[in-house]
Amino acid sequence: MEKLNRALFENNNFTLPQDVTIGSVAPLPVKAVQFGEGNFLRAFIDWMIDELNRSDMFNGSITVVQPIQHGLIDMLNDQDGIYTLFLRGIQNGEQIEQKRVITSINNGINPYKNWDSVLTLFKQPELRFMFSNTTEAGIAFAEEDFSKTETPNTFPAKAARLLFERWEAFNGADDKGLIIIPCELIDRNGDKLKQFILQYAKNWNLPDDFSNWIENSCQFLNTLVDRIVPGYPREDAGSICQELGYKDNLIDTGEIFHLWVIEGPKELAKELPFDKVGLNVIWTDDMTPYRTRKVRMLNGAHTSSVLGAYLGGVDTVGDMVKDDVFGPYLNKVLFNEVLPILDGDKENNREFAAGIMERFSNPYIRHELLSISLNSVSKWKVRVMPSFLEYVEKMNELPAAMTYSLAALIAFYRGKENNGTFEGSRETNSYTIKDSEDILEFFEDQWDAFDEEKDVTSLVAETLSNVDFWGQDLTLVDGFVNAVTANLISILTIGSRATVKNSILVDSK
Repeated sequence: MEKLNRALFENNNFTLPQDVTIGSVAPLPVKAVQFGEGNFLRAFIDWMIDELNRSDMFNGSITVVQPIQHGLIDMLNDQDGIYTLFLRGIQNGEQIEQKRVITSINNGINPYKNWDSVLTLFKQPELRFMFSNTTEAGIAFAEEDFSKTETPNTFPAKAARLLFERWEAFNGADDKGLIIIPCELIDRNGDKLKQFILQYAKNWNLPDDFSNWIENSCQFLNTLVDRIVPGYPREDAGSICQELGYKDNLIDTGEIFHLWVIEGPKELAKELPFDKVGLNVIWTDDMTPYRTRKVRMLNGAHTSSVLGAYLGGVDTVGDMVKDDVFGPYLNKVLFNEVLPILDGDKENNREFAAGIMERFSNPYIRHELLSISLNSVSKWKVRVMPSFLEYVEKMNELPAAMTYSLAALIAFYRGKENNGTFEGSRETNSYTIKDSEDILEFFEDQWDAFDEEKDVTSLVAETLSNVDFWGQDLTLVDGFVNAVTANLISILTIGSRATVKNSILVDSK
């Protein structure tokens, strides 16, 4: 079977299946750089730019920079940056499936192997936009030195160093500033990225004129993204490739629903006219209400549920919704704990919650719980903790399901390093735990001490008091240590499923 690449479409003997569409495979000038080559960006921004190119409204391509040392850039370049995207879901009661070969990516660069190529990219005059999705943990600050030749570690440090290269190359020209649109799911993501870039500029003693250029010539936009993207359909990839007639190692899958809220000057919409091609992109002066509702309800429901459900023997979101224990648990989180304390129109919020459950039930989407488990500590802080604390304040009691979710997190993170990966285990199999090294080391130390007769209460207390994790000491929340401890003891004794059934759902209304 032939491999998917641009040359494939120059072969007169090859034709795509009738239900698969494709735009032009001709090279286009690079107008955007993208940090992140993962499933989400390829099913979201790269798809949107592809839609614009299809209508001759952007006429540019994207160069992708791999943000961490190990990633998909080699595989992406092996396919000349192109891949097949399947979008499947239900709209107005109808089942819809769209298949498209995405051609908006020009090439990819691994900065840890080809840092000079990234520096050269940032000196290209046509470059206009910078996109990113490096997970919630990606936009972070850590002390590191300025280097002309070495790749910085954090994403903001990389961005600071590369923007300085561009500033020098064009002598600080105002019209060579970039429009920077991060998609990490943290509050005020554009503001936060700008803050850290300016902090690196200060720490590195870079010229004040560079900082002024960042302030005045570059635009940092705050955003909210929403699309469920399960990614590579591992179980069905072989049969899909047979139907397509080519080998594609980067098949991506996502739901039909999508939303991108961008807080920024509406005149920029003329450069990215997504609305002209029917995309659900909102430019606004204040994205706060959109973000709060989406993060707390959709993402909060995910993060509150997936770890406990996985430990309870469930593998996918769709199966979790249908499960006789974790389905009601998910409903309890969403409708009994998050919805009652959320600001805004109650009926609209309830409709939004019902829509979330419909999206989670999408029969076309196999969304692995393990794929959602990535960086769960930072996700719990961003997605669940605000609702948890507000519930405690307004209701003067602990929310049972969200409280349980932190006990499930601690149990899920019980693991050991094994040949370069961190592995946990449930009754039927082992699994890989993916998070930053310091977080994995913390939990390994805590569970090692537990195995040596450390009691559960101490383990819970040290986890909840870790200000580096939560930004505050959660042991100060009245009764929280005891409640999490009781849940964790139950998980260790009778398992996650029985704990939810016997303790969390008993008082559901």
